[in-house]
Amino acid sequence: MAENILSCFIDEAGDFGEFESHSPFYIVSVIAHNQTDSIQTEIDGLEHFLTELGYPHHAIHTAPLVRREADYQFLEMEKRKKLFNLLFRFTRKCPIKFFTAQVRKSECADSDVLEAKITKEIKNKLITCMDYWHTFDKIIIYYDNGQKQLKRILNILFNSMFSNVEVRKVNPVDYKLFQVADLICTLDHIKAKIDIGQFSNSEEEFFTSKHEFKKNYWRKLDAQRIN
Repeated sequence: MAENILSCFIDEAGDFGEFESHSPFYIVSVIAHNQTDSIQTEIDGLEHFLTELGYPHHAIHTAPLVRREADYQFLEMEKRKKLFNLLFRFTRKCPIKFFTAQVRKSECADSDVLEAKITKEIKNKLITCMDYWHTFDKIIIYYDNGQKQLKRILNILFNSMFSNVEVRKVNPVDYKLFQVADLICTLDHIKAKIDIGQFSNSEEEFFTSKHEFKKNYWRKLDAQRIN
């Protein structure tokens, strides 16, 4: 009988550097996908519409998309929103579950404290739904190795908590669910900032208002969130 395999795509928002007011949180998103649930139809559809927009085989990076940075600095609002909404609709169609772990960087004296806190947060999230994780014979972690501290945390945590774990380096353009992890990080980071009274000019321009952001985006993903 074939193995029951869970794919976990993991991304982060923030870094282990010093606290900066515009990025007050460190957030890690964990996207869980049962490999027996095919998403090829959804992937083909997303790729089709990306190609129509002139972005074939493109990795959507949502934070720069909102802020009009990097690849999107010369892109008009209408097209940026189309790209964002394509990935958002893809996320809602996919049979995935996810959670995020977050830490306020202002509460961390240094990077060691931040590393300890985010490790604890991820571990606690895993423990609350341990029955779900143990229904799988194998867990494959996909991460782009963007931050060595997080890579170390993931290796230690998952290998200490589960018996059959494989960690793979991912190229974002090759995996749509890694781009979903990026989207979830962006949305939860914005929501966390809203909760402490922050909403940047670029975020307001893109989402219209805090209320519209929560109504049209953040709350619509609740059904897929592992609490």
